[in-house]
Amino acid sequence: MTHLAGYFIETAYLLAASLFIFSLHWMSDPKTARRSVIAGSIGMAIAVLSTWARPEVTRHLWILLPIVVAIGPGIWLALVPLTAVPQRTALSHAFGGLAAGLVGTAKFIYWFEHEPEMLTGFRTGAIVAEVILGYLTCTGSLIAAAKLQEVKWIPQRPWTYPGQTLVNFGALALAIVLGAALVMNPTASWSPWAFAGVVLLSLNFGWMLVMPIGGADMPTVIAILNAYAGLAAVAMGFVLDNRLLITAGALDGSSGLILSIIMCRAMNRSFANVLFGAFGQVQQKSAGGEQKHYRPESPENAAQIMEQANLVVVVPGYGMAVAQAQHKVRELYDQLVKRGIRVKFAVHPVAGRMPGHMNVLLAEAEIPYSDLVEMEEINPEMPHCDVCLVVGANDVVNPAARSDPKSPIYGMPIIDADKARTVFAIKRSRNPGFAGIDNELYFGDRTWMLFGDAKAVVGEIARALGDGGGH
Repeated sequence: MTHLAGYFIETAYLLAASLFIFSLHWMSDPKTARRSVIAGSIGMAIAVLSTWARPEVTRHLWILLPIVVAIGPGIWLALVPLTAVPQRTALSHAFGGLAAGLVGTAKFIYWFEHEPEMLTGFRTGAIVAEVILGYLTCTGSLIAAAKLQEVKWIPQRPWTYPGQTLVNFGALALAIVLGAALVMNPTASWSPWAFAGVVLLSLNFGWMLVMPIGGADMPTVIAILNAYAGLAAVAMGFVLDNRLLITAGALDGSSGLILSIIMCRAMNRSFANVLFGAFGQVQQKSAGGEQKHYRPESPENAAQIMEQANLVVVVPGYGMAVAQAQHKVRELYDQLVKRGIRVKFAVHPVAGRMPGHMNVLLAEAEIPYSDLVEMEEINPEMPHCDVCLVVGANDVVNPAARSDPKSPIYGMPIIDADKARTVFAIKRSRNPGFAGIDNELYFGDRTWMLFGDAKAVVGEIARALGDGGGH
């Protein structure tokens, strides 16, 4: 019976792994994305139920207690609004990293006390990797979630001090040295103290790694943390001798790494610049420099101009997410389409606070996916665009990325909003964006500013169009 049960469990693991692979494949196309989510959910359900069915689990019925306790937070995380998905994703990474770290800690303590022969060099190395990656992912993800939530006591701008990178690398290097010592002699009398040092240094390194990173880089940070969590799961799979964990972790880690590379390319920046460049510090204006002025406009006048357009391009950004303005954007879209005006949505790869953030919000508002256009496709059309409406985007439409070699975003591919015949930019305040610099687009001859909450401003434009465009 034991062999038969083991056969069915391993078969279930193989089925779950196959579903995970198909889920990633189907996620690459909007037409199969829903199928991807279903396949991934079924695969995870099979994996969890199969693990619970293992004899070593069923012998300890007390494990049902933490499972029941975990259901509540799980449901809560699943029901957060789509505007909070970046924070939820970061919290998921934190929980995953914490789980990996705790499993590695428990295994080391148990084997050291009861089965020291199990602490081979390979297993100890896997535990060290699991603990370092798991705990740094946990604390790093918690800081990322706090930044995304705009928690008051966590600075949104990079938090830096002299020699910070050296201190950070020093902490990580010390953890690796202690881990190497454990691998060489895992059952020594001093091993528990060395292991405790690895745990503490890993927990400390995680938050120290993310604190110097500004909010503009959170999409890339989330992808990198996703890769760390996946690698921690791989190490945990080796520790627990669980092939499914190794497969799932490898898929998670590699996809996170690939996504990180894509995000860095979209910003024309390196991993080192993202992690250690303190991108987003407010740039000091030179004394005696030319004072620039915005040109404010009213939603009613914006509606009148839009009503005369043939092509309107909407550039969504983080401001749309914060204001939860996606449904008002849909109302505006309907009003424009009703008048025979073509409307397209130009989505920058790093717009928002996580990969695909804008796509998710626009999909929630049921904007047709065919009207979402990537940066490379929309830029050739921008000189023919009658009106470009920037909804809470900032750095991804800043012409300084093309024209100012001294700008911190110089070389970053942007959406060429400044080439449109008329630009309306919705902004909450006059403060600079997450890159910490003024946006040259907002002072252009063809740009008009609509200051205020994006949801309210877009709603007023849609209402004015509904009333006849102000005529």
